[in-house]
Amino acid sequence: MTVLEDRIAMAKSDDEITLDELFERIEKMPAPEGYKVEIVEGTVFMSPQRDTHWEIILDFVEQLRTKYPRKRVKSDVRIDYPGHLNGFATDVTAMAEGAEKTESGRWRHQDVEFVAEVISKGTAANDYGPKKAAYALAEVPVYVIADPYQGRCHIYTHPKGDDYTTETKVAFGDDLDLTDTVVGLALTTDEFPRD
Repeated sequence: MTVLEDRIAMAKSDDEITLDELFERIEKMPAPEGYKVEIVEGTVFMSPQRDTHWEIILDFVEQLRTKYPRKRVKSDVRIDYPGHLNGFATDVTAMAEGAEKTESGRWRHQDVEFVAEVISKGTAANDYGPKKAAYALAEVPVYVIADPYQGRCHIYTHPKGDDYTTETKVAFGDDLDLTDTVVGLALTTDEFPRD
């Protein structure tokens, strides 16, 4: 067992641990450079950023910037979501106008208008499963999964409970028509690379 696995196991065994305490423990551990760390349902995930992953993220950010000011578009910034120990570092987040940080210095999930996750092989189940459920519970109006292995995006809208009532699949190369959503834009995917 590595030091990281040992500390994570120790954190999991403590029923009273909070997200803040878990993140503090993680920050004290040596983490590899270039890895994203997030907590999904109390489990710590570390994944490296691949070139394909970054190019899709950057494409989303550049297109969102045509509507959203820089301070309202986030990438890999911790936001806590409903459910058991959910501290996500979402690939791309767009915040509502007037969103402000809490006293603890974090953004509120209630102010999130748009989330995009780019699939990694090791964490794909999270994006399609517990993270999707948490975004729906948080009533995030638009959730997009960009899947470079399938070569398509999944657009989820109309959150209800822990799911979305509408899913639209769009092949890479076609536009993501979000004009009838709070985002109010059509995003292109013709430059999204595939894995």
